[in-house]
Amino acid sequence: MKIIVSIPAFNEEKTIAALIEKIKAVTRQLKQKSEIIVVDDGSSDKTAEAAKKAGALVYSHPRNYGLGETFKTEIEKALERKADVIVHIDADLQYMPEEIPRLLEAIRNGADLALGSRFKGRIVGMPLTKKIGNKIFSLIVSYIIKMRIHDAQTGFRAFTKKVAQEAEITSGFTYTQDQIIAASRKKFMIAEVPVTFLKREGKSRLMKGPLDYGVRGGTNLIRLFRDYAPITFFGSIGLAFIGLGLVLGSWLLYRYITLGAIGKTPSIILTVLLLIIGLQIILFGFYADSRRK
Repeated sequence: MKIIVSIPAFNEEKTIAALIEKIKAVTRQLKQKSEIIVVDDGSSDKTAEAAKKAGALVYSHPRNYGLGETFKTEIEKALERKADVIVHIDADLQYMPEEIPRLLEAIRNGADLALGSRFKGRIVGMPLTKKIGNKIFSLIVSYIIKMRIHDAQTGFRAFTKKVAQEAEITSGFTYTQDQIIAASRKKFMIAEVPVTFLKREGKSRLMKGPLDYGVRGGTNLIRLFRDYAPITFFGSIGLAFIGLGLVLGSWLLYRYITLGAIGKTPSIILTVLLLIIGLQIILFGFYADSRRK
């Protein structure tokens, strides 16, 4: 079994070499064929040089494409290198390479995708906004795949060659939920492994702050519902339109009963339009769901 540890990196010059050294110490103990690859996502510092000097194979994007595209490149390069199992770990030293064997053990025990779960393990440092956001995303993913996932956002995971080949990533912003949902739809076995999440030194390179996290997270949340739960997504919007139509219609009916006349032709037209639009949106949700399957 050939193991490839892949690392996405964007301006991680200060931590990348230390991470690679820790991974090398772990892979030496595994006594299996292993390689470390780094995908430099258009860093403006010396991330690529530091990674090469530390002994990793480095692939560089010409500019910053984002985490989702970087993950796709990781998979492409790992498969080119004939990986049987890919271990993905973030570059910021918040995850502990010493816990890689835990993920590999889950793979050996039959899992196709092993998620390093921070919420089943130990969290040393995580801002409250991210903690709440991560829990919300995990609940949404759990709802979509009909399986309880405690940490759908984890950046520490291992997966087999078949998952890499068949579980398609569609988002350019993130890969975390997409891979879980795609793997579940392909009927791959998913396992969660408790891991440690350390406090980050310095600022995140992925998020500029709570507002940026909220905007990106909210956009991705909408996309998840739209793409993977269209009946819920479009059904909710459609029911909102129908609800407005029923409220307006009830008011017009009340006027008719109490005054003997409605006297609001535009309101009648609006009521009918709201009901028709709501019904059409719901029907579109069913159509989108049938196309997705």
